[in-house]
Amino acid sequence: MNLGDEIEIRRLAVQTHIGVPDEERAHPQTLWITIRMRPSQGFHGLQDKVENTVDYYEVSRRLIALAALKPRNLIETLATEIADFLLSGYPLSCVDVEVEKRILTDADSVSVRIKRER
Repeated sequence: MNLGDEIEIRRLAVQTHIGVPDEERAHPQTLWITIRMRPSQGFHGLQDKVENTVDYYEVSRRLIALAALKPRNLIETLATEIADFLLSGYPLSCVDVEVEKRILTDADSVSVRIKRER
């Protein structure tokens, strides 16, 4: 039973073309992605084997590729795509996705966060 075991990747830097005006999407931007994944099985019974858990290195490489795949207007769209990808491709019961973008001159960043459960 999983009572809250999570794997977190914090502030993974990805490159993507994103933004509402065409001029903003014309050049790649760095976004930061934080994901919290709750494996369906939890950590009990992993037997110290990576094949029995979610390989966070593999996940990070796939998220970098997903972000670079196509241009988008909204960081909300990317967050939703990431959540759908993770839940459909890995044995997870829940995923929390945050996407950060540095765009406002008077703020450190703007972020969106979504949580999806299976």
